[in-house]
Amino acid sequence: MKIAVVGTGYVGLVTGTCFAESGVTVTCIDNDKSKIKQLNEGSVPIYEPGLESMIRHNVEKNRLFFTSSMKDGVKGAEVIFIAVGTPPGEDGSADLKHVLAVAREIGSLITTYTVIVTKSTVPVGTSEKIRKAVKKELDARGSKVTFDMASNPEFLKEGAAIEDFMKPERIVIGIDSEKAAEIMKRLYNSFVLNNHPILFMDIASAEITKYAANAMLATRISFINEIANLCDILGADINHVRKGIGSDSRIGSKFLYPGTGYGGSCFPKDVKAIIRTAHEHGYELNVAKAVEKANEIQKNVIFNKLKDHFKNDLKGKVIAVWGLSFKPKTDDIRESSSIFLIGNLIKAGAEVKAYDPAAINETKKILGNKISYSADQYEAVENADAMALMTEWTEFHLPDFRRMASMMKGKAIFDGRNIYDPETIKKAGFRYYGIGRR
Repeated sequence: MKIAVVGTGYVGLVTGTCFAESGVTVTCIDNDKSKIKQLNEGSVPIYEPGLESMIRHNVEKNRLFFTSSMKDGVKGAEVIFIAVGTPPGEDGSADLKHVLAVAREIGSLITTYTVIVTKSTVPVGTSEKIRKAVKKELDARGSKVTFDMASNPEFLKEGAAIEDFMKPERIVIGIDSEKAAEIMKRLYNSFVLNNHPILFMDIASAEITKYAANAMLATRISFINEIANLCDILGADINHVRKGIGSDSRIGSKFLYPGTGYGGSCFPKDVKAIIRTAHEHGYELNVAKAVEKANEIQKNVIFNKLKDHFKNDLKGKVIAVWGLSFKPKTDDIRESSSIFLIGNLIKAGAEVKAYDPAAINETKKILGNKISYSADQYEAVENADAMALMTEWTEFHLPDFRRMASMMKGKAIFDGRNIYDPETIKKAGFRYYGIGRR
């Protein structure tokens, strides 16, 4: 079987590589020639554990190819996945210009029956817009080639994307054709041998499923963050509360870890998009709007604690920041709470020394020389007045607090992910500030 994946960003690259791993012949297409050159040379433009070695393996096996030519890439493909970016517009709606541009190009090129699949996260109705764009190009050519649409939203966690794709909990596919359903079932057959289901549904339902899933997870995060803030006020411990409610089978324990607000490429964008979609159809998603507002407030939580500790005077203070990416095992800093904190610290006149195992290069593209970058976490804390833990990378879990105490000018640790034992830190001579912990 031969397929094409248009877009070599996070979703497209993981999708194409994992399908190649299953034995499918895959051509990944991108109009960024420098990125294609980089991939053909064996270098990966994104940080995702295990992806680089899997790409090299499948390139060597002649199952995975990269090209900047749409004409060459889609030739002979039974299925074409559209996996280009859908950045949020100023009003929060998803920008579909890249998706529709790809659709028009597909319509100008296909010569045999094809299933065209939206893999990008798109609002309800996008598949119909793609269908019309493709049909318009076919009609302009006087072509009688037929095609079907499908929606196949991704549910990949950055840092665990390969595991998520190769062993999915569920595969959601929206179709309106039995022929398309059979082709998609054949394509995904090797991924459901673990008895997890393929959920076939109408296209509109599949399109909204991704938004609904991310909005629900964002809701849980904002909820537990607000309860943690209440614990701070009342003198309770959020760890006890989290375990108390998480042991209820109706609630469960996942996504009930308080922190500095959700970030990344999906949750912020998708919550905005589903709010906007509802608004455009005359309905207000009041819960989702409250989730978004709560998250905006939560991103200030560590900065506010720092201000309180330093009595509203951060000017000239040296703050070490551990972690720049929005979560561990990725170099993605989009909507990162750490970057948000650093922006506030700079405005307040503080000096920032930062370290992250993977995201320093991405951060330099945004912040340049506005902060200093350290070779490791201990270099970052040298002569610092305080340290703020913002991303829970594994190497940050068991630091040498006594060594840190001998290096730091100030003795305060701000634990934005609640990964440290407060008593251990206090015994090392530090003041401890967590989120919702006594």
